Amino acid sequence: MTPAELSRAVQRAVRGAVADGELSVTVPERVVVRAPMPGDGGGGETDLACDVALRIAKEAGRPPREVAEVLRRRLVGLPGVGGVEIAGAGFLNVVLTRAARAELVGKVRGQGQGEWLGSVLATGGTAVAPVALRAAGGVRAAVVVEALERILPAGGVAGRSEDGAGEPRVEVIRPRPVPVEVRHERERHEGHQERGAVSSASQEWRTLTARLGLDEARWVLLRAARHDAVRLPVRPVQRESNGRFRVQYAYARTCAMTRNARELGFAGGPGDVGAGAGGGWEVREVREVWAAIAEYPGVVEAAARHRAPDRVARHLEVTADAWLRCHDVCPPLPVGEEKPSAVHRARLALAEAAGTVLAHGLHLLGISTPERL
Repeated sequence: MTPAELSRAVQRAVRGAVADGELSVTVPERVVVRAPMPGDGGGGETDLACDVALRIAKEAGRPPREVAEVLRRRLVGLPGVGGVEIAGAGFLNVVLTRAARAELVGKVRGQGQGEWLGSVLATGGTAVAPVALRAAGGVRAAVVVEALERILPAGGVAGRSEDGAGEPRVEVIRPRPVPVEVRHERERHEGHQERGAVSSASQEWRTLTARLGLDEARWVLLRAARHDAVRLPVRPVQRESNGRFRVQYAYARTCAMTRNARELGFAGGPGDVGAGAGGGWEVREVREVWAAIAEYPGVVEAAARHRAPDRVARHLEVTADAWLRCHDVCPPLPVGEEKPSAVHRARLALAEAAGTVLAHGLHLLGISTPERL
């Protein structure tokens, strides 16, 4: 079960409670369900959480926890739901079955993140008016718009009207400018004829890429929120302190796991990643990777809705860090004299699903996905 699927299940629960006279509210058009992420604080055994009871309690004229209990009874027993608890003021905390967690891994790994995103957003998203983006403000605006032109359709926002009639609404993207010192040199063709004038954004981009390289230049300009200042590094650094490097390194490691497993004669397949001291769904590092995978479509949708590529970049860092920690605790490959088992196949599938998320996110940002580093 994905966050989008649970969102629809909660909507059906509200609609059913209204039809049966248990609640008197307007069924919300959008129900936010998210996987608690690393750093959220707490979360315990929760796989997915929802605050809909708090949102509709006032209209219902009842305490949020009472509303949550009405919905909890309707969610318990649904396929893939292992349990539902009410936390705090009225949050619905859902624990999934092991099979449901493995099913999500299989969907991402088997279909590819692009296909899975499309199916999730086609059934769970809301209609958004088509837009056309226009950059204003130098090289940063140009790079942000370039990324958004990939993120918007991935997040369910059309670039033109579906029926082909009319023009999309023009939206100006004006992030905080980046001061780039440009060397003003006269460029010539081989025949010593002067080229036409180039835009300041193009000059700034050439200056940045000459200094940082394509991937680092894009990452630096996209990682910060649009209203925040960008700190340009003196040079690109290939170490853990660099978020772009960590993301690319984590992706390359997932590719290495697949290659090494092939040499050992086995392939990944969703299933139980193990239990007990050897690691399993109960282990925090495993749950964090699963949460990062499950939350990714919602992150892309939010990035499209808020015109915020930085949300994708930050989530890629979370995913990369979570998977690298998980690898240390639950290695996908046999160690020592171990033979490949179903547990190793399941862990490899989890690694490949994480790699699919990392690859798709890097693609949205226009950054390369090296399989070896």
